[in-house]
Order: sequence, then structure tokens, then C-alpha cells
Amino acid sequence: MEERPRGRVTRVDEIVEAVKADIAGGVYALGDRLAPVRAAALSYGVSKNTMAEAYDRLVSEGFLRAVGGSGYYAARSGRDLWSAPPPHFVEATDAVSLLREQLDPHFDVRPGDGRPPPSWMETSELRRHFSAFRGGGDVDFGYGSTEGFAPLRDRLRQMLAERMIAVEPGGLLLTHGANHALDLVIRHFLEPGDTVFVDEPGYYPLFAKLTLAKVRMVGIRRGADGPDLEDLFAKLPRHRPKLFFTQSQAQNPTGTSLTPAVAFALLQASESWGFRIVEDDAFGDIVPPGMPRLAALGRLDRVVYVGSFSKTLSASLRTGYIAAHPSLLASLRDIKMVTGVATSDFVERFVLGLIEGGHYLRHLRRLRTRLAKEWAATLAGLDQLELPARQTGSGPNGLGYYLWLALPPSTDEAELCRRGAARGIFIAPGSVFYPDREESHPPAIRINVAYGADPRFIAFLSEALGVSKS
Repeated sequence: MEERPRGRVTRVDEIVEAVKADIAGGVYALGDRLAPVRAAALSYGVSKNTMAEAYDRLVSEGFLRAVGGSGYYAARSGRDLWSAPPPHFVEATDAVSLLREQLDPHFDVRPGDGRPPPSWMETSELRRHFSAFRGGGDVDFGYGSTEGFAPLRDRLRQMLAERMIAVEPGGLLLTHGANHALDLVIRHFLEPGDTVFVDEPGYYPLFAKLTLAKVRMVGIRRGADGPDLEDLFAKLPRHRPKLFFTQSQAQNPTGTSLTPAVAFALLQASESWGFRIVEDDAFGDIVPPGMPRLAALGRLDRVVYVGSFSKTLSASLRTGYIAAHPSLLASLRDIKMVTGVATSDFVERFVLGLIEGGHYLRHLRRLRTRLAKEWAATLAGLDQLELPARQTGSGPNGLGYYLWLALPPSTDEAELCRRGAARGIFIAPGSVFYPDREESHPPAIRINVAYGADPRFIAFLSEALGVSKS
């Protein structure tokens, strides 16, 4: 199916902008009543449904106030329009609504969470190391190096070599996690109106960043062995992307991993069609080092490699990195300096101390053991339900945190989430993980296997989906 261009202006968009202009120009003062829906529809030459949608948009953006049984009233004046966020900002922040629940939790049962439980991380074997600074050595109370703490960068180059990723001196930059790294890449490569490819379904915070940058996204179907090559080659001639953002291993949200054959084909397409690949390997420390990485197969000439400790050590430490060709790293370093000066020297010393003391390795072993146990329990719980099909992620061993559960075609995702919330269950709807949320997609949910075996969740699915438990 042909993608709908994200920049296309609809009749609703035109009416919304016209009403905003009237408010800005003083046609409507604060508190003035606008024409009723029927009369306004005649004035603009549209249907009542179109006019009602435009008014609803203006209410959601704070320009109008709806009064039941009375009508719509101007909620802004021309004087305060400077504070109204632009539409692309509203769309970007709406796209990360799922993230708000993860930062400020309200639910007890959390299969929709994107992170492992705190008991697996901050309060695990590492807890005692968080109580005191153990980075070692004298600390400079300045900003630190823009590139990041040099000994940690050197150690990361050694760790990446175990994944067959050769990083040249000057080819690694420390960041505030993977999201900061992606932001720097977007700022360097992309301008408003540019086109990029993304995994579909894929990493929704990335979609919000690209929306904020006014970049057009085209989704490439995610299959069991990585990006769908048939879909990729069908779309390349039409869209000619600057970048392809993808997660190679234990992908969020499907849990699927790239195979060598798909990796080689993807790299060949990058060479032939002139786009770069941004490889997000946020789960790299919990999957085997020998699994295929694009940065290892294609080196760092056409691949920008992103890693992070947030999913394996602590989300609070906010430490990640970019590996790329040194000439590109110089530009990314300058953008980092202009936008944020430097990352935390304290935190980077602390992370290095955990690595060199062997604490991080012991933590990873425990984390992998827990994951294997919870994968088995979650699959056993779902096996009780008579569902037509499901995609279970990274093969039989379950390498990452996520499982993509296909739901019966008649399922209303939004209603399922509302019913779950009423029962204290946090569910991540599949629609959030698509770059164009207005398109229809097969209903699904992302399940974090750390919470997937909770009997309250399994019982809820059985009841809400109308499927039997064996």
C-alpha cells in the first residue's frame, strides 16, 4: 500500500489554520462564540463531520473551548498566541504518551513497560555500588571532555571489538544514552522535508524525534529475520532515503533479530542507493557478541552505530555512545558541545569502575538468567490462551525484553488498553509503534516479558479477547 505523505495538507488542516489566523488577527477575542458547526460547515463548504473535526482539533490544541449545549468559544487571544506550540511539536509530544507512564508510573501490572523492573537493575547485585562513588582517580570538577571520559571510550572500543566492530581512535563519542545519540545524528544529517526509512513497527521515541525535526518517515516492515527486503526494495526507487534507522538485535518492540543474509543485502542496498544506516544496538550487552551487526559487516563507513547502558545497567545513569568514522564523529562532537557542552564525567567514571571491577559482567549474567526464566514463564502463560498466532521475538531462546503479540483481527486496541487501565494493567498498544498512526494496522500489543507471566495479565487477556484458557 502506498504511504500517505506526512506533509499533505487536508481540508481540516486548512480550516484549523484559518481559525487560528482569525484569532491572531483579532477577528475573535478571548471568550467570543464561534459559528455553530452547521453554519461554519456551510461557510467553509465542507461537511458537518469535517467542521466538527476541525473544531475538535482547535479544542485539543487549546485555541477553542467547548461548552456542552452552547457551542465553541475562543480560548486564546492574539496577544498570547506566541505561546502556542507548533503542530509538529504537538504531534511529537503526543507520540511519546506511552513514555509518560514509564516515567511516572500509575499501574501495578506492567506488561507494556519498556524497561526491566528496578529489582533487576538498580536494586540488584549492583545496589551497593550505587551508594558510593567508586570510579577511582582524581576528579576534575570542570565540564570534562566533549568526547567523554577517555578511559571509558578506550574500554568501549575493546568491548566493541568482541562484536567484530573495529572502531578507529577518535571514532567513539559518549552521549546521554541512545536517545541523545539519535538526536545528534538527526541534527547532523537531516533537514525538514528529508525522507528516512524506519522499522515498522519500530522504536516510537525515534518517531517523535523525527516528527519534531519535520522529517518524513517511511516504514519498512519488520519480519522475523529483520527488515523485509521485498518491502525495502519496492520503496527505495520511490523514496530514496537519506538514512535508515534500524535495530538489528532484540528489536523494540518485536524482539526480532537480524540474520546474516538480510544484513548483507541491507548493506548492499546502502551502497547502491546511497543511504547511511543508523544501527541502534541498545540491547547489545545482553545478546551474544557473535550475532550479526551491520557495523561489523559493513564497518563504520556507511553505518553509524549507537549503544547504551540504559537497558542493561540503569536508565538513571544516562550513558550511551556513538561509534562512527572519525570524520563524522568530529561533527557530532561539535553538535554535542553546542547543544549540551559535555556529558557527565562523574557518571562515566562510575560506569568504567563497574566494568573494570567485574561488577557489570556479573550483573549481565544475572540479567540473562532472569530473562531466560521470564521468557519461559511468559510463553507458558500465553500458551494457555487459544490465540490464532503470535510472533515470539528473537527465536526460541528469547534474547531481549520484548514479545510482539498479534491479536484477533476484530480487536479494538484502544478499548483493550482502556479496559486494562481500569484493572490497573499497563498495556502498550501496537499502533504506537508505527510511524504513521493514522493508517490501519493489524492489532497487536508489545509485551515486556519481565511482566508477561503475571496471572492477572493472562486472566485479563483471556477475558478481554474472549479466548479460552487451556
